[in-house]
Amino acid sequence: MSHTQSLVPEPTPWGVVSVVGVGLIGGSLAAGLRRRGLAREVVGVGRDASRLEAAVERGLIDTATSDLAAAATRSDLLVFCTPVDRIAAGIAAAAPHCRPGTLLTDAGSVKHSICRAVAEVLPRGVEFLGGHPMAGGESQGYLAADPDLFVGRRCVLTDCGLASQPTQARLAALWRGLGARVVLLSPQEHDRLAAIGSHVPHVVAAILAGTLPQEAFPLAASGFRDTTRIAAGDPGLWTAILQANREQVLGELDRFADSLREWRGRLAVDDADGVGQLLARGQARRAEWLREFAATTEEHQEQE
Repeated sequence: MSHTQSLVPEPTPWGVVSVVGVGLIGGSLAAGLRRRGLAREVVGVGRDASRLEAAVERGLIDTATSDLAAAATRSDLLVFCTPVDRIAAGIAAAAPHCRPGTLLTDAGSVKHSICRAVAEVLPRGVEFLGGHPMAGGESQGYLAADPDLFVGRRCVLTDCGLASQPTQARLAALWRGLGARVVLLSPQEHDRLAAIGSHVPHVVAAILAGTLPQEAFPLAASGFRDTTRIAAGDPGLWTAILQANREQVLGELDRFADSLREWRGRLAVDDADGVGQLLARGQARRAEWLREFAATTEEHQEQE
C-alpha cells in the first residue's frame, strides 16, 4: 500500500499507559505492552471491576480502575478500545483531566466521525491521533487476549491535525514494537477503504448466513463456513460500526449491488464465457491480495 510510512526506527518506552476497554483488542494491546516492555505501567480502565481484577490476575494489566478521570490525570498515553460508538464520548470525558503532553488515541474501525468529535473537545496541549489495528477475531473479551495479536498486521494511524509529527512518530513506533506494520491515511480514506475491505464483507457474510434455509444445512459445508466466518462477530459491536461509517458503507453497497447485477445479467443470458471471466477476475484478485498479505507476514518474521 503506497501510504505505508516508516515514521520511526525504534520504539521508546512510555510511562503510564491506560487502556480503556480491556477486551480482545485492549487486552491484547495491554499484554503486548507488558511483554515487550513498552510501558512502565499499564492501567486497565473499565466499568466492570471484577473483570478488571481478573485481567490483573491473568497478567494483562498492572493495575485497574473504573475511574477514567483518575487514570487520565496520571497517564502519558490513553488508548480507547471501547466500541466505536463510545470512543468520542470517552475521550471527551478524559481529555479535561489530562496533563499537557498527554496523547489520546483509539482502536476504532471508523475514524472520520471520531476525529471530528474529538477536535471540538481537545484541550490545549493535549494531542489526539486516530488508530485502527487491523486485527481481531470471532471471540471477544479479555479471555481471548493475545500479546501477539498484532504481529504482522497493519495498524492505520489517521492524522486529524491534532498531533505533532514527533508524537505521530512515537505512536507509530509503539505499534511497530507490538509487531504491526504502520500505515498513515487520512480519516476519510481510512473509512472508505475499511468499508470496502471490512465493513461490506461483514454485511455480505451476515446476509449469506442469515438467508441459509434449514433444509440446506446438510449441503452447506466448509466453503459456507469459511465464507461466513466473520458473521459470528458481535451484532451490537457491528451495528455501531456500520452506523458510524454509514455513508461509506452505503456507497460501497451500491457498488457491490452493481457487481451482483452484472453477475445476474450474464447468468440470465446463459453467458458461460462472461461468468467464467468474472470467476477468473475474482480468483486473480484474491491471489494478488494473498501474495501481498503473505509477503507482509514473512517480511515481519524476517525482521524479528
